Parts: sequence; C-alpha cells; structure tokens
Amino acid sequence: MNKLIIAFVMFFSLASCQKTYELGPQDDFSVETEKTSYKVGEPVRFIVKGKPDNIVFWSGEVGRKYEFRKRTAVEGNSVFLNFNTFAQFGLMPIDQSVIKVYVSTDFNGKYEAASVRSATWEDITDKAVLSSGQDQTPSGDIDLSSFAARNKSMAIAMVYKTTVIKPEAQQNRWVVRTFNLRSVNQQGEQTILATMATAGWVAFNFSGPATNWSITSAQLLTVRNDTELDDDWVVTKQFNPNSTLPDIGEPIKNISQKLTEYTKVYSRAGVYKVTFVATNANLERSTTVVKELELNITQ
Repeated sequence: MNKLIIAFVMFFSLASCQKTYELGPQDDFSVETEKTSYKVGEPVRFIVKGKPDNIVFWSGEVGRKYEFRKRTAVEGNSVFLNFNTFAQFGLMPIDQSVIKVYVSTDFNGKYEAASVRSATWEDITDKAVLSSGQDQTPSGDIDLSSFAARNKSMAIAMVYKTTVIKPEAQQNRWVVRTFNLRSVNQQGEQTILATMATAGWVAFNFSGPATNWSITSAQLLTVRNDTELDDDWVVTKQFNPNSTLPDIGEPIKNISQKLTEYTKVYSRAGVYKVTFVATNANLERSTTVVKELELNITQ
C-alpha cells in the first residue's frame, strides 16, 4: 500500500512539473489598426488581441527597425569629426602651427611609441578651424569619409609640437574642449563613435619629457614648456568607420500587465514597417510570434 501511495504522489508531482513548464498558446495573438494611413502628429491606435506574456514594439523609425536588430556594421558610411578649441595666455597672434590633427588607417593598434611612430599619419589640420584666442572655437564638421571608404579601422591623433623654445609668458596653452566623432549611414542614421570621454586617449611624449598632454574626460590640455622643445601626442582608440549600433525595440508589456491597445504618434512622414514581437517564456522553453504592419504617415 505504501508503495502505491508513493508512486501515486510521484506521478502527480511529475505531472504538476510538466504542467508548470507548459507555455500558453499564442494562436490568438494579433495586432490591428483602424486604418493604414495617418497624418503626422495623429495618434495611431494599435488594437492588441491575445494574451502573450511579453510584447516588444518596433516602430519602424530610425533606430527602431526590427530587421536591423542584429546589425552591427554597414558599408558606405560617412564619418565626421568636430571639436572645440581654446588658445589662451601667451602673446598674440596665436601660433596655430603648434597644433596638428592626424588620421591613420594603418596603425597596428599597439599603444607603444614604436608603433605610433611607424604608422602612417595623414595631416587633416587644414580642414579644421582652430582657436585664435576665442574659447569654444568650433572646428566645423571635418569630413573623413575618404578614410571611411578604405573600410579600415582609423585612429585620430592630436599633436602639440613646438619648433622654437619660448619663455612661458610668450607661449599659448591649448585646450581641446570637446571631441565628437560620428558616422552617418546611407539612410541618414547617425552613430556616435566617440566623444571626449569615450575616445580612449593615450598620451605619448616624443620630445620634452618634462611635459605632456593632460587628459580628463572633459578636455585635453597642453602643458607649456619653456626649457625644451615638445612633441606630445594623444591618440584615440581605433574606430570601425562602418560600425553601427543594433536597433532596439521598446518593451510595452510584461507578464504582470494586461494590454489591449497601444498608441503611437509619428513625427515624420514616411512608410513604416511596424513590428510587434510577442514572447511566452519559462525556465525550460520560449515561443515567439512576430506580427508586422505597414503604415503610411503623411504630412
């Protein structure tokens, strides 16, 4: 009798566990709209049927496209660099010749003096506007697309190099206030490749060992040297000019919520492929259903 009771309990325990890991059906999941064409600024009401545990919404806007959820690179990007500078102290007029901006697409990525020296560095300084004494002087957008077209990783160097020893009172101190490197793909979508804080600066001193660039997350600062010549570099980490961030969806429902409708307002005209991804999941399994709609948004 005891054996029968134990077997009975084990059977129902097993059945209970199996039931726990069963997933609810999603055959009834659907999404509809009242029409297929809306105006900019007009609320789009999505009617949601079924009871999935989780729903992620992909609006079809830039950065929210389901088909680009795994995309990390795209060829044909344009790349733009801009930064702000400030030349302060010292005599006027400002000696802008001491500041150089270089780009390399053959740097081997080893952040050691010999590797930096052996790389080919192309001078793009003449493409930038430098401070003539005004703070926050914008360089303007420097088009680096010709480098991006090589489809190689690039590194950028800011160089402070003097050719005449001057008393400190005659020298200008240079500050790079901002640094922004971005790529733009053929659809006009932008990806930030680097900022001042994320550029991964590494300093190298090739002359004038007593002074070097001062690096913080907010700025780059030259240190004046009145006893010897300087050749000081700061080099960024390498960037893939064709890299892009994967698109992401917006979670609009989890297992604790009930959702029968969802509203979205579009701010730009266009044709949008809208995607709803419904997922049921437990410790053992998961099932996913994808529903797509096409919307025409007009002015």
